Formats: sequence, C-alpha cells, structure tokens
Amino acid sequence: MKRISVIGAGFSGLSAACYLAQAGYSVEVFEKNAQIGGRARQLKRDGFTFDMGPTFYWMPDVFEKFFSDFNKKPSDYYELIRLDPGYRLYTERNDYIDIRAELDKICRDFEKEEPGSSSFLRRFLQEAEFNYRTAMEKVIYKPGRSVFELITPETLSRLGQFTISISKRIRGHIRSERLRHILEFPVIFLGAKPGRTPAFYSLMNYADMILGTWHIKGGIHEVVRGLQQLSEEMGVTVHTGAPVTGIKTKENKIEGITVNETFIPADFVVSSADYHHTESLLDRAYRNYTGRYWRTRTFAPSALLFYVGFNKKLKNIAHHTLFFDTDFESHASKIYDSPGWPDKPLFYANFPSITDRSLAPEGKEAAIFLIPLAPGLRDEPALREKYFQQIIERIEYLTDQQLKKDIIFFETYGITDFIRDYNAYKGNAYGLANTLRQTGFLRPAMENKKIINLLYTGQLTLPGPGVPPALISGKIAAGLINSKLN
Repeated sequence: MKRISVIGAGFSGLSAACYLAQAGYSVEVFEKNAQIGGRARQLKRDGFTFDMGPTFYWMPDVFEKFFSDFNKKPSDYYELIRLDPGYRLYTERNDYIDIRAELDKICRDFEKEEPGSSSFLRRFLQEAEFNYRTAMEKVIYKPGRSVFELITPETLSRLGQFTISISKRIRGHIRSERLRHILEFPVIFLGAKPGRTPAFYSLMNYADMILGTWHIKGGIHEVVRGLQQLSEEMGVTVHTGAPVTGIKTKENKIEGITVNETFIPADFVVSSADYHHTESLLDRAYRNYTGRYWRTRTFAPSALLFYVGFNKKLKNIAHHTLFFDTDFESHASKIYDSPGWPDKPLFYANFPSITDRSLAPEGKEAAIFLIPLAPGLRDEPALREKYFQQIIERIEYLTDQQLKKDIIFFETYGITDFIRDYNAYKGNAYGLANTLRQTGFLRPAMENKKIINLLYTGQLTLPGPGVPPALISGKIAAGLINSKLN
C-alpha cells in the first residue's frame, strides 16, 4: 500500500487526507501544534470558548458536497443554525443596518436607505448567482494547470466581469456609502480591495445574501472535529505535536520527511502548511518559487485578534457585527498601498454567545474582535493594548453602553503568533489575495515542477483563501495525487 504523508492538519490537509484514504492509501497527517484545525483552533478560558480563526460559516453547499463524497451529511457531525440577521453593520452611533435572512426584507431595508436601490440589488444578485453557479460547476474544482480552465462558454459570456472591479460595478448604481460597504464587504474574504477584485467575484454576495450566514453549535471548530472523526473513520492517522523539519529528496523524488528528528518514509507528500515555509525545507534547486516571487505577491491581510470575556450580556449588537464608522479607503491603503498600522481601523466583532449559550457562562458574553492588518508589520504588546482600548471605546460609543469595567479578561493574537504557530509568510492570516493576476492558473502551482511526488494545498494555492476553498483545495490535491500514482 502506498504511504502518503500530509503536512498540516488544517482544513485542506484533513480534506486531502480523507480523499486519499478513501482511495485506498495509507495516510498519516503530521501537525506541528498540539491541537488540529490550523487557523481554526479553539481557545477555552474560564468557561468561555472562542474560535481562534474563522467564525463565518458561508457556502454551506460546499460542506454538503464534501461530506456527501463520503456518503455523509454535515448534520452527522455538527448542528447548524441560520443567523437572522446574518450580520449588522454600524456606521454611526445607534445607527446600523441588519442583513436579514430573507431577500425581501433586505430589499426593504435597502429601499429605506436609498430609494430605487433594491431593483439594482435584485439584478446584481441574479448576476451573482450565475457567477456562483459557474464558479462551482465549471471552475473552482480545477487544478490550475492552464488558462483554458477559466475559459468556458459561461465565463466567456461574462468576460467583462473579469475586467471591471466589483467596486466599480456597485458604485455605478449605489450612492449610499453604507449600502456600498454592505455590497463590497463579502469580497474582503478574498483578501483584496474591492477596487482590485473582479466583478465576477460578486459570487460572494450570493453566498452572503442568498445562501446565508450560519452558526455551528459549539463554534467552527466543530467542523474540525467532524473532519477528524471522518478521517479516523477512513483510517487516517493524525499526529499532533509533530512538526516537519525536513524533506529528504533524492534526484527528483522525495524519500520521506523528518518529524521530531525521526525519518518517516513516504511515497508521496502533500503539504497544507504555508507554501513558502514548505519550500524552505527544500534545497533551492527543488523550489517552485524564489524569494522575489513571494515578495512581489499581493497577500491577503494579516489580523490582530482579541478574545474577550465580559461579565454581562451586551446590548445593541448582533452575532456578527461590523464597525465601519471610519474611512474604509484610509484603512485599506494601510493594508495594500503603504503598509502600516491604521490610525482608526475598521474592525469586525463576533459575539457567538448571543446565539450559542454554551460558549460563555450564564449571564456573560464571549467576544472576538478582529482588525485586518498588512502582513509583515512590527507587532508588539504596546500596540496591541493601544488598539484594544480604541476598539472598546468605539464600541461603547457606537452601541451606547459601558464595557471597560465588565471585562473579565482579554487575550490577543497577532502577526508574530501567525508566524510562530503556522510558519505563515510575513504573518499572513488569509493567504494570497484573489486578484485578477492571482486567479486560477496564475496562483502558486499545486504541483512541484521538479519533484514528482510533492504537492501543495491550502490558501496559498488553489482555489484561494477561506474555509470552503480549503476543503476544495484538499480534494483537488488528492485527485492529482491519485492520478499520478495510478
């Protein structure tokens, strides 16, 4: 039986492992951290439970498709709750707009904000649905070997959507800055400014407003547990506290990997670890890309996160709440144009215990705050403290409530932690941005061009950043390996 080693137990690594074990291979996964899940690890403290990374559950059809490949359903592993509102967006004090779970309600709220805007919204979402179906059925499961994977009758019919930005598409029809933010917000998950993201990616708006925003009882880490259970059912062995520190090659083939100073023979290796880090384990002659290549890529943001326990239930907030009370362009410029710490950042807040009481003690609130940042910035405790205080003060003002005296604790996670825990290049949190020049075959290749039995999977390769793409990436990688070994 062929032995396959998977580096990293994030979503893409566990996905690949499940598919490879299903195909009949002996599969072992080696995870450097004590807990599996990659960026979707879990933090527990004083009765509070926090997802350390992803908190949005979008594109439920991708999860359904994944589990159906193993004759399973998501409900076999975790419980889903649709959120209503999906999220709330604040722009001024006591002034917000909710994105409801029904399109008619969303349209009514758009009309209140800007008469006539709902007719554009309906047209826009029809385009978004077409783009979503095209991406899911024709494009996203391709391995990125050729430009022709992107050329289909469907994409050719919408060629203009690859040459115009989603921001230009929206701003040509919507005057309200708040509504613009709502329609531009979903593509932030793709890691680039809306002004640099092709309009084709309106598919994310379909995921947002039509497929909806969901919560998993117990948090996103329950998906990780589901993947772990499924992998065990398939016969996969997962090792934690098992950092891969070397890849042994002979000519153009890997012989095995070194884990905790122990050599592990392997017939094939698939790495879901940071792509740049994986290549650093290879001799320069065997690397796909140079240091200059990585320096010139457009990276999605890193993040500064806070995990906070409050000694009371909070008011005037939703499960997912966006605070867009400052200038978006100014903050985006500090991420993409002239990297630096923003003066007044936009930020996102997650209050999961509003929906799921199991995540905080009775009468208390769990909160996760996230500030998007440029990767590679100087990161130190004094800066983290400064931004935490700013966030708390702004939430107090915008939601009209006192918070500081009710903070039980807060923990931080930032750029240096992403580097330490995930070997993340420049401490990136979301991988490479999905700009036009970094889409499909233009992303880092999944196949090593010089080693016949090494593949890469995860957010730095295809299809891109996010949990659903990571699951898909694992499936693509497993398919490529299976075709090579057979």
